[in-house]
Amino acid sequence: MKYVDFVDSTYKPKDSDLICTFTFEPNDVTLKEAAGAIAAESSIGTWTALTTEKPYVLKLAAHVFRLEGNVAKIAYPKELFEEGNMPNILSSVAGNVFGLKALRSLRLLDIEFSGDLIKGFRGPKYGIEGIRKILKIKDRPLVGTIIKPKLGLNSEDHAKVAFDAWSGGCDIVKDDENLSSQKFNDFEDRLHETLDARDRAQSVTGEKKVYMINITAESEIMLDRADLVVDHGGEYVMVDILTCGWSALQTLRKQDYKLVIHAHRAGHAAFTKNPLHGIAMRPIVEVARAIGVDQLHVGTVVGKMSETKPEVLENIDACKTEMHGLKQVMPVASGGIHPRLVPALLETFGKDVVIQAGGGIHGHPDGTKTGALAMRHAVDAALKGISLEEYAKTHPELRGALDTWKA
Repeated sequence: MKYVDFVDSTYKPKDSDLICTFTFEPNDVTLKEAAGAIAAESSIGTWTALTTEKPYVLKLAAHVFRLEGNVAKIAYPKELFEEGNMPNILSSVAGNVFGLKALRSLRLLDIEFSGDLIKGFRGPKYGIEGIRKILKIKDRPLVGTIIKPKLGLNSEDHAKVAFDAWSGGCDIVKDDENLSSQKFNDFEDRLHETLDARDRAQSVTGEKKVYMINITAESEIMLDRADLVVDHGGEYVMVDILTCGWSALQTLRKQDYKLVIHAHRAGHAAFTKNPLHGIAMRPIVEVARAIGVDQLHVGTVVGKMSETKPEVLENIDACKTEMHGLKQVMPVASGGIHPRLVPALLETFGKDVVIQAGGGIHGHPDGTKTGALAMRHAVDAALKGISLEEYAKTHPELRGALDTWKA
């Protein structure tokens, strides 16, 4: 089969097919040849005719069933993939094709898993509803923070910052993506100290509090750390899903721990930032959701990250849209957030979001506890439809935040 033979506008995708949407730029070939190259190289084809090709192999060919300009929709028979093997799926549809000479650029925009393929994965254990049940928060956004500075604090000071954040009003405290078990902050010491701080904060505030400790490591170490979290009464773990890899994430989810999995997307911009090449965030969300994370960073629109509002809305939709019965993933907004940005965040996200601020809490001039309280005030004001400036007249903590971070 030649590349152009993989383009067939008469093909009607089967319910069991996996469907990918790509945008691409051809390189000295026609659009049809370039689109066919994507389908061929990600299924059964290659650059030349083969003496080893058998008639029965042809039924496994991918089909470009829609080609509109430089956007191609490709259907892949489910038989191309091993059941429950996400690395295998992605090695096919998001593997060698990115290096083809026939393509100047290639971007994977969407993956639509069939029900047959989804059966091989567990999906979220808790999702939005389960998270709200654990935290006993029914109808407001969750307020979280990241310990800052992200590296360098010892376990005792780390736990003190966590206590201040919780006692000021944060529901959630988490590690940053690059805190693991360095000599200055050993994993087990940090776990013990911070969970003790959580318990004290719950006693003081009467509110449920959770700690997301970063367990990212080699797979077996990651499982050992998850066991420790369970043994010490933790309810959450955080995983850097892209740097630890899909197979490690599958291994973790397969254990079916009674742990909410918080997915950090460290490294995603290497795939997502170039609008012409790589992998959009939406497919990353869909893959992570299929494997079984419960909450996931999706961008902010505002703040320090670069994604546009349409991109973030796409990511939120991928977290929540119907997906063969899988639970919805809780979107997380994080990156340069402070109280002044809360109304804009809720306009984009609605109430189902973790508003996760690091510097926007710990950078408050009156300290972490006051910064956390200012963030809660901002959420309360937005939910009541009161402007932040008006609410700040009777809430000095919020006033301090608004004076610190200007519009």
